[in-house]
Amino acid sequence: MPQKILFVEPSAPGLHIFTKFAIPRLGSLLLATIAQDKGYSCEIVIEDIRPLSLNGLGQFDLVAISTITPTAPRAYAIADICRERNIPTIIGGPHATFCSDEALEHSDYVMRGEAEDAFAQFLDVFSSGGDVSAIPNLSCRSNGTIVHNPLLPCITDLDRLPHPDFRLIKGGMKNILRGTIIPVQTSRGCPYDCTFCSVTAMFGHKYRFFSTDYVIDELLRHNDKPGSFIFFYDDHFTANRKRTYELLEKMLLNNIRMKWSAQVRADVARDKELVKLMKRAGCQTLFIGFESINPESLTNMNKRQTMYEIEQSIRVLQENKIAIHGMFVFGFDEDTPETCRATVKFARRHNLDSVQFLLLTPFPGTHLYEQFNRENRILFRDWGLYDAHHVTFQPKNFSTFELQLMQIKAHKKFYSRIRLMRHLLTFKLEQSVINIYAHRLNKVWKKMNKPYIKELSLKIDEAT
Repeated sequence: MPQKILFVEPSAPGLHIFTKFAIPRLGSLLLATIAQDKGYSCEIVIEDIRPLSLNGLGQFDLVAISTITPTAPRAYAIADICRERNIPTIIGGPHATFCSDEALEHSDYVMRGEAEDAFAQFLDVFSSGGDVSAIPNLSCRSNGTIVHNPLLPCITDLDRLPHPDFRLIKGGMKNILRGTIIPVQTSRGCPYDCTFCSVTAMFGHKYRFFSTDYVIDELLRHNDKPGSFIFFYDDHFTANRKRTYELLEKMLLNNIRMKWSAQVRADVARDKELVKLMKRAGCQTLFIGFESINPESLTNMNKRQTMYEIEQSIRVLQENKIAIHGMFVFGFDEDTPETCRATVKFARRHNLDSVQFLLLTPFPGTHLYEQFNRENRILFRDWGLYDAHHVTFQPKNFSTFELQLMQIKAHKKFYSRIRLMRHLLTFKLEQSVINIYAHRLNKVWKKMNKPYIKELSLKIDEAT
């Protein structure tokens, strides 16, 4: 019977703007808490916080690895080492869900989709030495044949899940540029179906919410911790306006003093009173996927968002002194070098506090991946490059080299020395720190990726 379980979130190989803001995903935390409640001894290693000690793997009876696409190579390397040492392994997370056959080349088991209930069933059978081949959500080999068992329905009563036990994380959760950033999830699912996003394939089209009391209870667990900062993991924090009002008002009523950030859509600005309430309740920064200022790109990515909504959201949030982290994507078929340059000018003109200019990436599980796969436009399947900072497909209106340079130059242009001086002269210290950090990160990224960039440039030479 397995008594000790190691949960691992592997690190990605590349650098990006959040490299120093290590925030654990909640999947491993919830599974480890569930296992602990069932009597198992559990540890969690988040490699972005603390490196995994390979020498210590032998003390564990089961290793559970959670992977997104860019961490898949490292996840597979860990699983391969475990297999060599006869340590049972199970891999889950979005990438393993959509590439389960591939994951089974390295791991004994794959847990697909929303895993809390299925993983609990797996532990019950596995720990007693029983046959796990019929466990829901599980992919495995049975009598030499790969079996993919049906998925359980998504959990409707989210309140029956335990509060994640952050004490299980080895090394704690301190970040370099801020104190302890605590992830909190108040909902799952998304009714939107953007072509480049895998959220709906993983968690469904229907919004499901934790109750307000459940979320308040979670926040109160951290309210007295000095330097704590909340990041709401919801894909769309204000999806249900009535429920958001209720949550924010109860946060004020319960004297929740922590500052917080969340991800929202641009349409949050339709309700100005809600924005004011968000500010009063401690909102510091909102992360908004603007994606593009090209209306054709917005339409064809199925974003269901207009330029008016984008500009309105910026104006309303700035009026309420809520910082904006704008996320834009380069490389849609409707994009051109001119639209990308216009996007950078737009972000500078509207004085966004911080930005990411990301590269369109065909992640497994997305409509985009299916389309580009059909069209034979996927150039690389080195999953370590799938971090939205590397060109991995053949763009329509750029060479791969041109699109990559467009992204590098966009960050350099936005996080310029002139912008830094303006922040310093107006005593915007946090924006100054972010500007310095992002400017240096862009330079380091270029240096680390010289071989990759050279390979892209050689493709142009070969074509000409």
